[in-house]
Parts: sequence; structure tokens; C-alpha cells
Amino acid sequence: MHKRMTITLDEAVYEGLYRTVGKRRMSQYIEDLLRPLVVDTSLDDGYRAMAADKEREAEAKEWCNALAEDMADAAR
Repeated sequence: MHKRMTITLDEAVYEGLYRTVGKRRMSQYIEDLLRPLVVDTSLDDGYRAMAADKEREAEAKEWCNALAEDMADAAR
């Protein structure tokens, strides 16, 4: 969910921002710059590390496939 806020910028900064990213992209540009500074990314880093572990990913895929087979074989 996004929240709306009003900020005040020096005119030169605003004009540079406008020239660099355009009027419709300012919010996203500012958010992208601020996110690493204010949002805890340790969870994201952990997920990236887990995804890079090929052996772990292979085991997880095998487990998921076995679970799906068990569910398919279950009586309905």
C-alpha cells in the first residue's frame, strides 16, 4: 500500500529531478533511492542466499514434487 506525502525541495533540485526522471516517475525514483536506507533488507538478502544454494533448491524441489504426488495419490 502506498501513502501520499508532501515534501519541499529546492527549486534547482526539483528541476534537476524533473529533467532526469520526468514528472510521472519522481515518486518511484525517490522511493528506489530511499528504500535501502530505511527498509530492513536482511530478509531479502537471506532469500537471495537461499535461492543461490543449488543443492538446497534441488532438495526443496524434490520435496515439493513428492508432496504433490502424495496429494494426488490421496483418497478423495
